[in-house]
Amino acid sequence: MTLQAAAAGIDPARVAEEFPILQRVDDGKPLVYLDSAATAQKPAVVIDRMADLQRHSNANIHRGVYPLAQEATDAFEGARRTIAGWIGAAYEETLFAKNVTEAINLVAYSWGRRNVGRSDRVLITQMEHHSNIVPWQLLCQEVGAELEYVEVTDDGLLDLDSLDAGLARGPKLVAVAHVSNVLGTVNPVAEIARRAHDAGALILVDGAQAAPHYRIDVKDLDVDFYGFTGHKLYGPTGVGVLYGRRELLEEMPPFLGGGDMISSVDFQESRWNSLPWKFEAGTSPFTEAAGLGTAVEWFASLGIDNVVAHERELTAYALERLQEVPGLRVIGPSTPGEHRGTAVSFAIEGVHPHDVAEIVARDNICIRAGHHCAQPLMRRLGVPATSRASFGVHNSRSDVDKLVESLATVRSIFGL
Repeated sequence: MTLQAAAAGIDPARVAEEFPILQRVDDGKPLVYLDSAATAQKPAVVIDRMADLQRHSNANIHRGVYPLAQEATDAFEGARRTIAGWIGAAYEETLFAKNVTEAINLVAYSWGRRNVGRSDRVLITQMEHHSNIVPWQLLCQEVGAELEYVEVTDDGLLDLDSLDAGLARGPKLVAVAHVSNVLGTVNPVAEIARRAHDAGALILVDGAQAAPHYRIDVKDLDVDFYGFTGHKLYGPTGVGVLYGRRELLEEMPPFLGGGDMISSVDFQESRWNSLPWKFEAGTSPFTEAAGLGTAVEWFASLGIDNVVAHERELTAYALERLQEVPGLRVIGPSTPGEHRGTAVSFAIEGVHPHDVAEIVARDNICIRAGHHCAQPLMRRLGVPATSRASFGVHNSRSDVDKLVESLATVRSIFGL
């Protein structure tokens, strides 16, 4: 499927009009959604695509020969082709999972339990989401391997000297977030991949926070596995994507067994389906996959250069405005640029992050508070939790201004 050419620039107000939920007003206060790092909202084109399939083409994919089944199958596989083209992968290397968590678990179970053994090492970083920690903990505990960590600097960047020290100990795999969901740090994945491969290791990248903001080319990055999730990329929940190099996927055993992932089943043994279906057991969520394919087309139509420019400018403005709030400390890189993403975590002295989020919610402003599924990173930073504002293509300077005004109310309530 050919992705549309983009118009020059982004008008966030016009983009916001494409999101039905952003038209919501509560008690006279328009919704200000600043939690896209957790779940992005969906434009009408995605919602309409999914509703149309449910109304007119609902059937089990890959199984029926009647028109409904063929239409459903075409929607599912057409979405795969769109997504594969968008990330620079081959069709056979593009697998659907229910989210990036399942994608990482697939690699940990299928590749990890065949290739990682006693006294081997897996190297991850201190800034990982739990989804890129717990699967490796389980693997290492089961096979007797060692889990090691690349350190994070005080300013929220990955310590590349620590990376080299870890690589010198010969890990089998390096697993790293492309963008931190807490710090907003954009890691140099291509450089990390080069160093990992030079050390004889494979690399897996958690791209959940990168795919909604950048054009991902898995071949240019030279990664072995790359996963992301649909609901952060303006698509539905319940669907994610795993890219894996074909030669690795061919050697890996299935993760889940059942229907659709087999070519034949006998009483005592089975033969597996070809890629990518070998890793897609059971009835697949064709509506959600089609919704994600539509979300990718919509996102591409904005123009990735336009998206990056808009979000980088908006993040810079947010960092500047937040500095005006007395007692507020940004957690993570405090200056904008190529190493700074759109998630901005912060703490206000004397106020718990949960209180901050609850009070700004009274102004119909949605931000996140908590450990953000990154408890080891919180311990490294010496904080129990943070508040986090995260921006999408529909956000504007006005949204930032409303947040800053509401944070003044927070300080006033606490007598600061």
